[in-house]
Amino acid sequence: MATAPEFDTPVLDTIAAMTIDSLEHCHMDERTLIISRIAALVAMDAPAISYLAHINPAVKADFTVEQLQDLLVAIAPVVGTARVMSAAGHIAQAFGVALALAESEAEAIAQAEAASRTMS
Repeated sequence: MATAPEFDTPVLDTIAAMTIDSLEHCHMDERTLIISRIAALVAMDAPAISYLAHINPAVKADFTVEQLQDLLVAIAPVVGTARVMSAAGHIAQAFGVALALAESEAEAIAQAEAASRTMS
């Protein structure tokens, strides 16, 4: 089976290193950390890709859609309705991308399994 090509990703590598460093020095539980980060993303009107990076950690922390809605309601008076509505759109985009990536990965796995069965 062919391996995925390697890419030079200095920006993503730097962001990953910063995130790891932040986590090593932060003593918040997973739920508080993800709530803090999502609230910060909303406050700065972050793009969808920034939310995409937080979907897996949010799922691992059992952060529900209802809790996300509560978070947006709670911070709306502080950050403003325009930022909250923008965030809602960006979050929806991020979920769409995450679902598409998951479907693509599932298809690739299924194709690889089918190919390995054919070769056997």
